[in-house]
Amino acid sequence: MATTRLSAATSILSAVAAGALLVGCSASVNIGGSTPKLSKDKLADTVAEKLAATTGRPKPDITCPENLAGKVGTTTRCTLTAEDGSTLGISVTVTSVEGKQINFDIKADETASPAAN
Repeated sequence: MATTRLSAATSILSAVAAGALLVGCSASVNIGGSTPKLSKDKLADTVAEKLAATTGRPKPDITCPENLAGKVGTTTRCTLTAEDGSTLGISVTVTSVEGKQINFDIKADETASPAAN
């Protein structure tokens, strides 16, 4: 049974990775000073929504460690955590900023990390 669960989790993470490789998305944010920023919670929610829409699966559990500054080239790493505890890294890179809107690309790693025992 554990093998089936692991296979299912790996399958889900693989589908997310495959679907996310070319995903691009944008989000609107409020300007907090001279540089717009997207909060880490809003970033995680936006990435989860885009991955769900791309893969046709429920929204995955995504966490991001920091806010995303609206400066072209800024990159942060988020983490997708599957139900079995395995994880998949996701890179988020700002591609453009238009007023209060930060546009960014999402790219999932090709390989998931197994759950810690």
